[in-house]
Amino acid sequence: MFAQALLKFLPLRLLLLAAVLWPARSDAAELLVFGRDGCVWCQRWDRDVGSSYGKTAEARVLPLRHVDIDRQAASRVALASPVRYTPTFVVVDNGREIGRITGYINDDAFWGLLGTFVTRLEAPPVGNDPARQFSSVDKSKVR
Repeated sequence: MFAQALLKFLPLRLLLLAAVLWPARSDAAELLVFGRDGCVWCQRWDRDVGSSYGKTAEARVLPLRHVDIDRQAASRVALASPVRYTPTFVVVDNGREIGRITGYINDDAFWGLLGTFVTRLEAPPVGNDPARQFSSVDKSKVR
């Protein structure tokens, strides 16, 4: 009796387990950060921007996902060309690259360049929903 009940639900459980463990391609917009262990500029970006990125309106529109540069295929994103340098920031929408920032100089340059790519996404609906509006706050106050 127990064996029959287990077999009845086993395919469903295996399917759910596969869905959780299989790296899914995201169809939503996101910001991929390609880096590698020991990258000094990646560490600087993490300190200057990465630690506060999740608190910005941009993060609500472009959630952050870290990808090891040596495992680019695992990103399951259609890249315009292979990523060669770290850090590289790739803006993705519907699983396809729509823009890229190669390298990191400082937080002002990063936010300015990211802003140019954010405008390529669909315009947010007009309204008072702060989650859909892009941040115009001073990023230095978010730290």
